[in-house]
Amino acid sequence: MSRALVFGGAFNPPTRAHIELAEFAMKETGFDKVIFVPTKQTYIADEQRKEYVFSDEERLKMLDAVAADHPWMEVSRFEIESETQPRTYKTLCHYRDRGDTCSLLFGSDKLPELETVWRYVEEIAQEFGIVCMKRSDDDPKALIDQDPYLRTLKRYIRLVDTPASTRFVSSTKIRVSLAEMNREFQKLSSDTPPELHDILLEVIGGKGLSA
Repeated sequence: MSRALVFGGAFNPPTRAHIELAEFAMKETGFDKVIFVPTKQTYIADEQRKEYVFSDEERLKMLDAVAADHPWMEVSRFEIESETQPRTYKTLCHYRDRGDTCSLLFGSDKLPELETVWRYVEEIAQEFGIVCMKRSDDDPKALIDQDPYLRTLKRYIRLVDTPASTRFVSSTKIRVSLAEMNREFQKLSSDTPPELHDILLEVIGGKGLSA
């Protein structure tokens, strides 16, 4: 039985911050591994309204490429292979039923969404616990203390004060850089794991990219 942080998201594409923050949070909290759980392409396009979505196969290929060099990473196909997009609670239950001791991992930008967008939040918090990573200029402690709903969850949320160098890296910025076909590749090189450079170049070379 392993202790796993379950890290869901679009990973559209995976960034340096996704990898470095996940490893940092894992070490800070004493977990054994991080399970990266990419969401279905249809959910990202239809529900999150992203202007460009890498395919399920492309995002899995990118995550698998990074995981090959990071033994603490596991790449999940559970949500992508489900008939419909599962709720996060169902995903956590899946890995608990498999035998893992799990907690949910996410960035502080998700805190304001918990009351209005997420479902089964109390079950997630009470049964699994939440590890919340500081993102951008957020003050997650203040966000929780100032929000009546989040205060009810405070005992179940563990905050991780992440390295400043990773807080502003975003998948959106990378997609914009790719759309502009930045031949110098500087932004792509600094914000994406090196294992992904050839894959991303293959994608934009084969079909172009709209931000």
